[in-house]
Amino acid sequence: MTMAESLVALAGVDADVAGDRDRLAAAMRAMNIAVEADWGLGRLQSELFEARVEEKLLQPTFITGYPAEISPLARRNDDDPEVTDRFELFILGREYANGFSELNDPVDQAARFAEQAAAKDAGDDEAMHYDQDYVEALEYGLPPTAGEGIGVDRLAMLLTGSSSIRDVILFPLMRPLVS
Repeated sequence: MTMAESLVALAGVDADVAGDRDRLAAAMRAMNIAVEADWGLGRLQSELFEARVEEKLLQPTFITGYPAEISPLARRNDDDPEVTDRFELFILGREYANGFSELNDPVDQAARFAEQAAAKDAGDDEAMHYDQDYVEALEYGLPPTAGEGIGVDRLAMLLTGSSSIRDVILFPLMRPLVS
């Protein structure tokens, strides 16, 4: 299921609203979801997804088609350049894996880093810095590449039935002291 499809199926917005920045912002405000004036359509979709969809993904579900705006290192989809070739796996309302085809176009990467840096300068704590060394490395060429990360601690929680990540954390020095 794509992120846009999940917003229609599980957040209750119409497809035409999910694809329109101003209408989606208005719909989110009507749902009492905070909206910032400078958020683009992709950020709005992501915020709505986190607020209304994630918790409903109980069965193992792959969400694909993440907006390019919130996926600064992922390759744009050939059929729809507004989204990326990215997926996340959700089980019981939690993310367990995140993977994507790496962006290997230095011009696109430079533009996305510039957008991220501007967002960071405007106060977005989740935005990335501009990585000139990485852009320069891309100019030399990067073959098609992909990666995927699995939340091992979350997976251990799922398999053991633990309610807290602290119960399964691999590094005991990060556990709270018991008195």
